[in-house]
Amino acid sequence: MNPEDPLLKILACPLDKGPLHLLTAADPLVPEESLYNPRLRRRYPVVDGIPQLLPSSGEQVPEDEHEQLLKRMSP
Repeated sequence: MNPEDPLLKILACPLDKGPLHLLTAADPLVPEESLYNPRLRRRYPVVDGIPQLLPSSGEQVPEDEHEQLLKRMSP
């Protein structure tokens, strides 16, 4: 996926139905491409370009990592 992908505009978190932010593996905090919900602090993997958006696929992000991700996501 890339930040310009139109799919990103319609993808939503399976838990709160809110928007997700693309995290790329180019970021040292991100081990693999994923979609992030900062409201719930949950990260969903993107495997071979396919978002894994089942509630059980998400992982909770620790508080310190969440704060660092918020700083990177700010314009």
